[in-house]
Formats: sequence, C-alpha cells, structure tokens
Amino acid sequence: MPERLLRLGRWILAILILLFVVRTFQRNWSDLQAQPISWTFRPAPALGAVIVIELMYGMLIEAWRRMLSGWGQSLPLLDSARIWFVSSLGKYVPGKVWAIASMALMARDAGVAAWAATASAIILQALAVVSGAGVAALAGARALQNADPRILPLFWAAGAAGVIGVGLLFWRPAVRRLLDLTGAGYGSPRIGPVIFGAMANAVAWVGYGFALWLLAQSVLPESSLAPSLAIAAFAASYVAGLIALFAPGGLVVREGLLIALLQGSIGLGPATALAVASRVLLTITELGSAVPFLLMRRGRPSVA
Repeated sequence: MPERLLRLGRWILAILILLFVVRTFQRNWSDLQAQPISWTFRPAPALGAVIVIELMYGMLIEAWRRMLSGWGQSLPLLDSARIWFVSSLGKYVPGKVWAIASMALMARDAGVAAWAATASAIILQALAVVSGAGVAALAGARALQNADPRILPLFWAAGAAGVIGVGLLFWRPAVRRLLDLTGAGYGSPRIGPVIFGAMANAVAWVGYGFALWLLAQSVLPESSLAPSLAIAAFAASYVAGLIALFAPGGLVVREGLLIALLQGSIGLGPATALAVASRVLLTITELGSAVPFLLMRRGRPSVA
C-alpha cells in the first residue's frame, strides 16, 4: 500500500508539472512565433561547460562506488565508469527503471551483487531528487523574484521537502523501508557513503547549473542569465524530468519547465534557445561518455 501511494504521488506531481508546462506553452506560443531565436557560438564557454559536466559525472560515479562499499562491495574505477555511463542511457526509455535494471545486471557481470548495485542506485536516485529540490529552492528563492515570483511558494515547498528527504535518508530505518518498498532489501549502507552521496549530488546540481550558465555565454548573442537562476532552473527542471515517469530522459517536461523558469529573466526566445542547446549538450556528453565503453573490448570481469 505505501508503495502504491508513493507511485501515485509521483504520477500526480508529474501530471501537475506537465499541465504547468503545457499551459505556459499555450500562453506563450504566439509570442514565440513572433520573435526570432538568435544563436551564436563561442567555443571556450561551451568547452568549459563540457568539462564541468564531465567532472560532475566523475564525482557521482565515485559516490556510487562508495555507496557500494557501504554494503561491502568493491568495483574498480574503470568498471564503475563503464557501468554508470552505459546504464545511464536507459533513462531514454520510458519508465525510468531501465537504467537501474541495466546497472544491476552489468554490476553483477563485474562481480558485484546485483541487489547491492540496485539498492545503491535507488538511494542515489532518491538523494538526487531531494537534494535537487533543496538546491533549486536555495538558489532560486532570490533569483526568481525577478523571473517568476508566482512559483516561489512551490520552490520553498520543494526545498522543505528536499531537506526532510535528505534527513530521512540519513536515518537507517527510513532507508531500509525505502529499499523494502522497491524490492532491493538487504538492510541499509553505512552512514558515511550516504552523507558523501548527498554532498556529491548537491555539488553536482550546482555544477550542472554553472554549466548551463556557461552554455548561455556560448550560444546566446547577449546573455543576462544570473548563475543563481541557472542553478535553480536547471535543478528544478531536471528533477521534474526525473519525476515524470512517462517522459524518456525527461524529454519535453525538462525543456518546458526550464523555459518557463528562465523566460521572465532572459526572454522567451533566448530561454527556448538555451533549453534546446542544453538538451543537445547533455545528450552529446552522455553519449560521448558511453560510446568509448560500448566500443571497448572487455576481458574477464575484474573485482577490486
């Protein structure tokens, strides 16, 4: 019963977000058609954005390795990166479960217990959602006063939920209950890896937002985007995409919310251009990171 309520709550929240996005598009569609979308390209900020994103990927991979160690499992760094990047491509399949399922299978082939890989991925996913909500609220509370003050209460509510959620994930009975609901089971990891995972995710949201700001400097002829708003808007839109089970890779939901959050500050045309550019950049970095491992010939599984 609690699992059904949790799933129902996610669907309701995702539908509300989608309705907000659709309404925003309907209200602004004629304005978008009336104004041209201007592009430019400056390679240095774009390269900086790619470097920042890849550094955040590396930090999250290390967080996953440490979470595995909380269950007494170990995995070499190269194998961890291969599994993390390749399995992450499963997010583009509707349902949001394929990435975790492929991670469990690939980790098992590398000598890690499948249940540990699954449980660690679930906890990190939960940490990503709650820390993203908190970062969005902290970064966006001030920035959105000039962007769209109407959604400030939603940001504060999301921030409060994020703080509570992170607190619960530091509590072993809550973690054990979460894993029982998802079928992962096998108790809970040590508190150290959970703390590191929370910190890594929080830093990653800030890094991803800064990369969005760098991207704005690269593709927009003139950008007035504030770094704090870039961080808040990216975190909020990405978390919305994670929650939307029906949207592969958060497609449309993420872009729609990003446009809605940025248009009051930088304009509808630039916000649309930046949302499209952000999707392209993230797809390139995700595929670019996974392809070398897909092409790599593997020998026997190695266990650290």
